[in-house]
Amino acid sequence: MAWILLLVAGLLETGWAIGLKYTEGFTKIVPSVLTLAAMAASVVLLAIALRTLPVGTGYAVWTGIGAVGTAILGIVLFGEPATAARIACIGLIVAGIAGLKFAG
Repeated sequence: MAWILLLVAGLLETGWAIGLKYTEGFTKIVPSVLTLAAMAASVVLLAIALRTLPVGTGYAVWTGIGAVGTAILGIVLFGEPATAARIACIGLIVAGIAGLKFAG
């Protein structure tokens, strides 16, 4: 169950990171409220997951999911470059997340 909570927390981290772009510096109310809610929910779920998961593993996986999700959505939503090197680096992060999941 902790891993599911951690996955959802990581997805929410991706959501709030992307949401920051839409807040336009917290000048737009609806995106700002949604972004702040995603931030809070993400951290709360991370904290709950860390009751049973090692903090180093949990935090690394949480930030990894957020980094990968944000990088992919940046490519898809904002036309950021999808170079081979960038895709390879995303793959390395995914490999690290998987390694942490299966190693501990």
